[in-house]
Amino acid sequence: MVTKTDLRVRDGRSLHVYDTGGDDRLAVFWHHGTPNIGAPPAPLFAAADRLGLRWVSYDRPGYGGSTPVPGRDIASAAADVAAVADALGISRFAVMGHSGGGPHALACGALLPDRVVAVVSGAGLAPYDAEGLDWFAGMVPSGVASLRAAAEGRSAKEAYETSGVEYDPEFTPADLAALHGDWSWFDSVVGPAMKAGPGGLIDDDLAYVSPWGFRPAQVTPPVLLLHGDRDGILPAAHGAWLARHCPSAELRRYPEDGHISVLRHAESALDWLRERADADRRQPSTRSSR
Repeated sequence: MVTKTDLRVRDGRSLHVYDTGGDDRLAVFWHHGTPNIGAPPAPLFAAADRLGLRWVSYDRPGYGGSTPVPGRDIASAAADVAAVADALGISRFAVMGHSGGGPHALACGALLPDRVVAVVSGAGLAPYDAEGLDWFAGMVPSGVASLRAAAEGRSAKEAYETSGVEYDPEFTPADLAALHGDWSWFDSVVGPAMKAGPGGLIDDDLAYVSPWGFRPAQVTPPVLLLHGDRDGILPAAHGAWLARHCPSAELRRYPEDGHISVLRHAESALDWLRERADADRRQPSTRSSR
């Protein structure tokens, strides 16, 4: 069962929060992609129950029930997660993100290192200014056009999104099979995300091509990166770059997978996450009590 609440944060904004509950479980904060609302990933509920995990998530500002914050950066996710965790009485937690949620999960690892036990990022993107990375190489034309518009600034991005252009993700056969199977769940999070218009998507894309507010080198908790070699939405070179620049990163590449089908490996990623959290719990703590 997922409980939904609206949390008022310090600056008066509202965050729409989702929680599967279980105070005795390890909380895993889910960071959604673009454009999605923040409902936690139902296809992974059974695995979470097996591993004793609790899903917590929220609509990023501008999506669903969360107040828009034009100009937000990727780093702002850490403060929002901390606010939700504090409200729920959660001191330590893991984070997991898919696609555009990947960098938001990394932000928590970088900026909340005393609270984050491990980070999982699936099919995530690297910073726009990543040195030595041809950022657009291998990306589907629709993605290139959309993100180049964002790189030109808010006015250009807003004009692009209201021009009637259609986005073609060019999903692979494996992606389409996933979307017609367990991951048809995406139907329930994409439509509601766009119900109020493209505002959340615009703010997301502007944040991806702007300074993130942290460096991947600051992500000190253990990191697991998943990437499909056939991903044309966010090419695998992004995951490889992150693996070289996050100090404690492990990269798992899947030759036959694309942007969605890589989530077939998310359950094994949760096993990894549980193992890292258990190892962290066994370590003598030097953190002050909360």
